[in-house]
Amino acid sequence: MTTEWVRAEALAPALARWLPEQRWFAGKHREIVGVAPVTCVPLGDAGRVDHLVVRVEYAAGEPEHYQLLVGWRRRLPEKLEHARIGTVGAQIGYAGLWDDELADLLLAELAASEHHGGLVFRPEPGATIRRGLPSRVVEVEQSNSSVVFDEESILKLFRRPTPGANPDVELNRALRRVGCRHVPPLLGEIGGELFGEPVSYGMLSGYAANSADGWAMATASVRDLFAEGDLKADEVGGDFAAESHRLGEAVAEVHTDLATALGGTRFDAGTYAELSAAMLGRLAEAVRTAPELDRYASALGAEFAAVADLREPVPIQRIHGDLHLGQALRTPTSWLLIDFEGEPVKPLADRVRPDSPLRDVAGMLRSFDYAAEHLLVGEGADHQLDYRAQEWAARNRSAFCAGYASAAGGDVTGGDPERRRALLRAYELDKAVYEVVYETHHRPAWRWIPLRSVARMLDFAVPPPGAG
Repeated sequence: MTTEWVRAEALAPALARWLPEQRWFAGKHREIVGVAPVTCVPLGDAGRVDHLVVRVEYAAGEPEHYQLLVGWRRRLPEKLEHARIGTVGAQIGYAGLWDDELADLLLAELAASEHHGGLVFRPEPGATIRRGLPSRVVEVEQSNSSVVFDEESILKLFRRPTPGANPDVELNRALRRVGCRHVPPLLGEIGGELFGEPVSYGMLSGYAANSADGWAMATASVRDLFAEGDLKADEVGGDFAAESHRLGEAVAEVHTDLATALGGTRFDAGTYAELSAAMLGRLAEAVRTAPELDRYASALGAEFAAVADLREPVPIQRIHGDLHLGQALRTPTSWLLIDFEGEPVKPLADRVRPDSPLRDVAGMLRSFDYAAEHLLVGEGADHQLDYRAQEWAARNRSAFCAGYASAAGGDVTGGDPERRRALLRAYELDKAVYEVVYETHHRPAWRWIPLRSVARMLDFAVPPPGAG
């Protein structure tokens, strides 16, 4: 057993205490009974940093695997104290991504196409990877960790590596191949093997400097509308509809590029039946988790069952899979889409399965509702603000669909989303059901947002903001 393995095993008790404090750790509410290294690969010289995959065992349920970059020092400078994990002998283990030198080491490995004990650093053909840049960790991510290098590139580490091709890497590589102008350029991948299968550990992309994310822009627009009590949404200076239209165009172009790069097929009776069954299954499970859905279950079930009767040969292909305003960046020249990993809670097989581009459209439409309504959290039953929120959402949903229709190729992506209203509606309701479950687990005060959307779409009496 190597020195690095011994050290990694000795760090395990400290990791069991440290992991639940990390934003990206999914097992915060589960009792950890053990942490053990599965892989341990030293990088660089003098044993300063180890790349680990650890297995986390729980008192109940399946174990999980997490990727870590652990730096080692005999003394931590003050700026790295917050990254401390624990002490093994005379050495202190800490979260290495926060260390400029160790983060730069990953760039060096990529630039040199290095291989280390199961880790493979693969630069993309023709990519330029500059070293020696100051770095900063992005602290807002929920499931991964990213480091930005001087507004030039961004390295994302997938905290829960899953054997198989990571769709974020796979789709960005495919889009780079066809020259897609609405994604940042892929510069390189950290890959290797895990349990005898290929795995993606991370990806390096160009950084969208001077950009703003769509969620921040949209919610600023809603605030402007709320502040102007006597103006309509199209009269407010911060009207977002033109950007929603451009965003719709960008999403349609990305869908077209994905179809060009990876091909596609079309729904038939069998695939419609499978989709319907999957939606009904998710609904049954959701009602058990969130009993507030029970009052809508019959109507939702009828909507999802009706999907099995559809026969129009709508295109299906690889899609984004988790599209919302937070996955869109507005640069000075265009919209970019990021994070093609799909919904992290879904198995990899589900995240890479071809689907209708309408699922992405539905995800963005749900995001417009969220942007409008989340500002009503804690405001009580203010009917004026509620009306204005719905006015804003309707305007921007319509603008997005119009933009999508103007850029979509009917034979490739299905064209105008409004022409497939029944299928789009089913996707949107399916997403809202998922959101109710998510909010019940993570943000109970927000669960009324998707619940109100479900009620509105099904023509039920819409509960006031904040009502379960």
